Amino acid sequence: MTFAVLTTALDALRDVSAAVDDRQLDDPTPCSEWTVAQVLFHAAGDQRAWASVVGKAELPSYNPFDPPLRLEAGVQKTVAEAIDAAAAVWAGVDPEVSSVPTPLPPVPELAPALAAGACALDAAVHAWDVAVALGRPTPLTGALAEQLLAAAHATVEPLRGFAYAPALPAEPGNDAAATLLRYLGRDPRWTPPAR
Repeated sequence: MTFAVLTTALDALRDVSAAVDDRQLDDPTPCSEWTVAQVLFHAAGDQRAWASVVGKAELPSYNPFDPPLRLEAGVQKTVAEAIDAAAAVWAGVDPEVSSVPTPLPPVPELAPALAAGACALDAAVHAWDVAVALGRPTPLTGALAEQLLAAAHATVEPLRGFAYAPALPAEPGNDAAATLLRYLGRDPRWTPPAR
């Protein structure tokens, strides 16, 4: 794929999804309203939404902002198929075109690299959500976060209160990943509640 940041983010989402055990599907996540399964179904739905707008792919069969607890296809298959659809669509995007459409109503189009970054932002941050919920190492490296900051600054503000919580104050010593997470309204030190 032409957009390396998107490849990295989609790989992170695929890897974290593949690591989920069925007993973890109902575990809490940093997205306080959603379980591990719901975050993954949301992330899969978002990738399908991007693919349907940027290219020709099917929309998800459910509302990504009201994700189900379970789907017959299961989490891993649903996520893998959405990632495959996204990768196929983005492979056909010419990075030299002036803009590509987005599924973000307040930001209807972006330059290709920025749009790919916004799509990657969604995948990478939800991969982080699930990884920390499962107590796994974060896939959101400093290098990846640095690549995603421009897309975050281009898309997040008009979506605050709907897709993103209010930004958290910066703290001394924040690395790029913590800076990005705080900008998105996530606490980089979030851990699952004790059982």
